Amino acid sequence: MSGFVTSLCVLFLLASLSPLQAQPAIDPDEGVKHLNWKDAASAVGQTVYVSGKITSVGKTNRIAFLNFDEERPPAFVAVVFKENWGKFPGDLKETYFNKIIEVRGMITAYQDKPQVVVTRPEQIKILAELPETETLQSKPVARWSDDPNQIVVCTFNVLNLFDDVDDPYTNDEGTPAKPRAEMEHWAAAIRKINPDVISLQEVENRGYLERFNKIFLADMGYNYVVHFDGNDLRGIDVALLSRAPIGEVTSRRHLRFTGPDGVERGFQRDVPAITVMPKDAAPIEIWPVHLKSKADGAETSEPIRLAEVAELRKLLDAKLAADPNARIIVTGDFNDTRDSTSMTTVFGAGQTAMWAPVAKETEDSVPDLEYPDRQPIDFITCSPAMKTMYIEDSCQVRRAPVEVDGSDHDPVWAKFKLN
Repeated sequence: MSGFVTSLCVLFLLASLSPLQAQPAIDPDEGVKHLNWKDAASAVGQTVYVSGKITSVGKTNRIAFLNFDEERPPAFVAVVFKENWGKFPGDLKETYFNKIIEVRGMITAYQDKPQVVVTRPEQIKILAELPETETLQSKPVARWSDDPNQIVVCTFNVLNLFDDVDDPYTNDEGTPAKPRAEMEHWAAAIRKINPDVISLQEVENRGYLERFNKIFLADMGYNYVVHFDGNDLRGIDVALLSRAPIGEVTSRRHLRFTGPDGVERGFQRDVPAITVMPKDAAPIEIWPVHLKSKADGAETSEPIRLAEVAELRKLLDAKLAADPNARIIVTGDFNDTRDSTSMTTVFGAGQTAMWAPVAKETEDSVPDLEYPDRQPIDFITCSPAMKTMYIEDSCQVRRAPVEVDGSDHDPVWAKFKLN
């Protein structure tokens, strides 16, 4: 084959590989800690590398044990079940006894002892010497915003926080993984705002949100992640990051209701009620929202939006009638303007009316040349009790294009007194 033809073949092969295959936005090993086996107990529930010397290899009728010490029971063990023995090139004892190894996997606990289950030989590397290891840090201390007696609540549409793995149960193939540059810009925007609670939209799954949080916001104190799969066929869900502990969470994913057009529907992306529990303060319910966009035209989107906001309003009326002092914030991407029928329905009237502060643009806002006249469609709406906690003139919006903030939506945030 000539060099010219070979070059063409190589170029064709590279072109056929999607950017997702060539370079995932988050490498699978990024942020994965390397621990000594003696520290494995601190990593239960996490995927890590664990290294040490195998002191003995035991076997029952269905389980093989690679033991890292001579204690009985061992303080840490790698477990290989019988159905996976045939995947290994030789006898486990001959291969690993008295060898220094590094094993990758999720640490679980059995009878209060840490262990890692090995299902394939690729999880284990034989090393010449013990590698350098780290200690697993405890959860980061919450960097509470400005004043511990106030809370900053933010809403931020992520713009397709998708991974590069095909989910066979959703139609995610048409949405590429979020580019790393967008993640970095988005994380930088969050750091600048420094909110205590973030209502998110367009999150594909909990695992990838946790990976993003661990890698890009590790020191920000968002120790609590809330996510439920919604009903959207593309797989975009609402979610929450919080520094304050989370209490009861109620999903409305399975709720069915009839809209003004007489059609039975459900919330496409859920409207969960998430109880945020700030220290020494009354709890606050955050209801993340992501209503149907107008991209498909009014005839398609309007009936869906109107049905969902009508049901949302019923839920609010019932909650506030039962507890007029309930602290509720309904926030997110409403995909409609303040004076629209949708938002008028959400606001309601009378003693249970919701209220939304008008966000002021920050001084560092960047003109969006593509959409210079874009009207706000992301809001923070408050119950009567929450309105009294709002700190005057604190609601802000940072206008910026995707290239700056990593999203086609603008973050909106506001400050509230806790007591």
